[in-house]
Amino acid sequence: MGLFDSIKRKEKIENKVQSYFETLNAYAPTFTTFEGSIYEMELTRAAIHSFATHCSKLKPEVNGSGNQAFARMMQYKPNPLMDTKKYLYRLATTYAVDNTAIVAPLYDSSYEKIIGFYPLATPKVTIKDIEGVKYIRYEFEPGNYGVFRLDEAGIMNQFQYKNELFGENNRCLYPTMELINTNNQGIIEGVKSSATLRFLAKIAQTLKPDDLEKERKRFVDSNFNASNAGGVMLIDAKYEDVKQLQTNQFTVDSAQMAQIKENVFNYFGTNEDILQNKFTSDQWGSYYEGKIEPFAIEASLVHTNMKFNQHEIAFGNEIIFTANRLQYASNKEKLEIVTQLFDRGFLTHNMGLEVFNMASIGEEGNKRYIRKEYGLADYEQEPNQVYVENTQPEGGKENANNEQ
Repeated sequence: MGLFDSIKRKEKIENKVQSYFETLNAYAPTFTTFEGSIYEMELTRAAIHSFATHCSKLKPEVNGSGNQAFARMMQYKPNPLMDTKKYLYRLATTYAVDNTAIVAPLYDSSYEKIIGFYPLATPKVTIKDIEGVKYIRYEFEPGNYGVFRLDEAGIMNQFQYKNELFGENNRCLYPTMELINTNNQGIIEGVKSSATLRFLAKIAQTLKPDDLEKERKRFVDSNFNASNAGGVMLIDAKYEDVKQLQTNQFTVDSAQMAQIKENVFNYFGTNEDILQNKFTSDQWGSYYEGKIEPFAIEASLVHTNMKFNQHEIAFGNEIIFTANRLQYASNKEKLEIVTQLFDRGFLTHNMGLEVFNMASIGEEGNKRYIRKEYGLADYEQEPNQVYVENTQPEGGKENANNEQ
């Protein structure tokens, strides 16, 4: 069974789809963006790429019993064509470009069990209502369509307003895009014009067109070639005047260009330091909470609701996307945080190693330790009296952080 065959399709549904379509509502959903796409502009693509790259580093975790095989699939290869990084990158890119990302479920041969996920290219998606049931029709390649129920799909969106399913288009960004495009064209045309006309020479006599062309060529060859090492131009009486042309190309000044960039940064919730990967840990924390974390939360909800029913969710089955935010801290900050959290039982050895991008040490590294002088205060006794519990690890091994 091929990849796209695993997206649930029923013959009777496809027959009805081929015979007639009715739009979901009066507002026909479309996924058109700025002509040429906002993804084709350098600055907007950089903002989208930065967002998608950071989202691709999210780690999917599957909670609940009996999900070990599915958890491994989610961590490494959600579908036969993409590893987890590529899957999340494309999902985030589609989310940022089209303000809507649609996830299709991949089923096993029985079409009952979800075994993976595939991110659809939204421009190829149409939503239809067939006899009161809503369906997604997706074009995998020209003339090859797949159809599955809307309630089987996962839909992520931003800027949602008019439509109950999809986010708005990017039309409000068009004026800024036009300014960027016009400025780029102005620079190009200015360079072209400065490279073509440099001098204007007025001849004091009337010449035929052919003679005029010959004289222009002679003038250029005599004065603007490598043999004129001295750089001196000589003219005779046939020229009444020779003037050098000063070409001034139009470009947006620095203040206006900064405002254009700020418009793009505001729209995508980013800044120049994030795009150029020179952010501080505080800047990363703000960007994570404003952009990455909302995406991770929505992705967690969408994938959980696709994979598990309400009964399974009630028993703790879920898919969550997490990120180790401490990896972006300085080494000094990492050392301080890990030291403080480890001996208080918040972090395991393996968690601390992960912060420093080091390999885990196996199951032994999953134990938690606390300092032995910590204990529970018994407020029924004297206010300053403290009872210390024995926190020595199993097997009589001393904690490496115990004070002697």
